[in-house]
Amino acid sequence: MTGTVYKSTGSWYTVKSDKGDFIECRMKGKFRIKGIKSTNPIAVGDIVDYELEETSDTVTGIIHKIHDRKNYIVRKSVNLSHQMHIIASNIDRVFLLVTINNPPTTFNFIDRFLVTAEAYGIETILVFNKIDTFDEATLDEQLYMQHVYQEIGYQCLRVSATTGKGVEELKKMMIGKVTMFSGHSGVGKSTLVNALEPTLNLKTKTISEASKQGQHTTTFAEMYDLSFDARIIDTPGIKGFGIVDMEKEEISGYFPEFFKLKDQCKFNNCLHKEEPHCAIKKALENDEIAWSRYSSYLKILEGDDENYRTDSFDEERKASDETRK
Repeated sequence: MTGTVYKSTGSWYTVKSDKGDFIECRMKGKFRIKGIKSTNPIAVGDIVDYELEETSDTVTGIIHKIHDRKNYIVRKSVNLSHQMHIIASNIDRVFLLVTINNPPTTFNFIDRFLVTAEAYGIETILVFNKIDTFDEATLDEQLYMQHVYQEIGYQCLRVSATTGKGVEELKKMMIGKVTMFSGHSGVGKSTLVNALEPTLNLKTKTISEASKQGQHTTTFAEMYDLSFDARIIDTPGIKGFGIVDMEKEEISGYFPEFFKLKDQCKFNNCLHKEEPHCAIKKALENDEIAWSRYSSYLKILEGDDENYRTDSFDEERKASDETRK
């Protein structure tokens, strides 16, 4: 039998059969010893073959084959730096939810996510959420961030799950597709899914005022069938986004605005750091490339995964903590 993985808890997988039935499955042990670098060999979105096994009171399944993936999105495993964690697979479109200060989403985090999505051929749309909470300064910051990414060619939406602004536009972009919502904890993923499909009634939590960090409400990635011919994968909040399996020479190719200029560099293997006659550095000096993007590129290039959560917002929080003492 063949089906799609709708939920993964690490040891059990909820699979929806081609007939529309849901069944709890586990996987054959051999998947764990095939040299798969991932901490989770089976991910939400996977197409799998399974066979039924009946015990005295329940019917469960055993997964014995994973079909080839169209794509998938990964990040470094939190505890095992040399392994990756597959967030979801076979995705048509990702919506990366961005909030400005509630909690803060940094350029560095966005760029790391976009680079990974580019590498695996997944279209990403930036969704600026909670716009109903903005004061003038926050609005200016959001519009500047939106400008940076629209100039590159990324589509951006401004949404408020609370007031409903932008929700219908978002719905239209989901019809007929498998989409994934991602972003930090607290950016409003579950609240937005509830606004799209109120009958789901996903759990939500408020932001921790002490740290301005979101609290995890989604423990496992899970796919939902929506009433308007769409499927969505809701994912746990991501604190940081470590890049995996990229050679230094290929990283700039996943920055679209760098890629357009690469062939104008004097050297084919230009890393856009110290090399002379570099088209990317020239564009940077002429304000044709955002400094935030170049800064993110350098951090990824230098393998700065240990410190990728450190940014101006962290510094501001530390300063604020000091004044409260």
